Amino acid sequence: MEMATVATPIGRVRLIGDGDVLVGLYTGEEQGIEAGEADTALLREACRQVEAFFAGSLSVFDLPLRLDGTEFQRRVWAALLEIPFGATISYKQLAERVESRAGFRAVGAANGRNPISIIVPCHRVINHDGKLGGYGGGLPRKRWLLDHEARFAGGRLI
Repeated sequence: MEMATVATPIGRVRLIGDGDVLVGLYTGEEQGIEAGEADTALLREACRQVEAFFAGSLSVFDLPLRLDGTEFQRRVWAALLEIPFGATISYKQLAERVESRAGFRAVGAANGRNPISIIVPCHRVINHDGKLGGYGGGLPRKRWLLDHEARFAGGRLI
């Protein structure tokens, strides 16, 4: 595994690569982020795209990903990738999209285990009443990401 860090407006993010695929993007000091250099073509490109996203010049990432998890978790994460930049959906809507019989709580748990945050946009899922709900990187980061996307997508703030 290779690692790189990128300074962003929401703090440093840690990118983790495994050969030719990205397997992790984590935010926050609580994740034990240490300094690291992008020493592979994949990590250099991932850092470039993350920086472009935060600069407002990139709305769709184009990186090879490997999402390690259960079949259900991978279905949820695939559905997250279909949420457009600047848009939000509820946990209930996400559960309906993945045809989850277990419902929105199971979807929320899978959402919370997303190993490639921001790129796999778990921050775009909110409560049915429009409130933010949870976020592994903390609610201030989730709010910042949603406001950032709304600003560049021409949308309204929630």
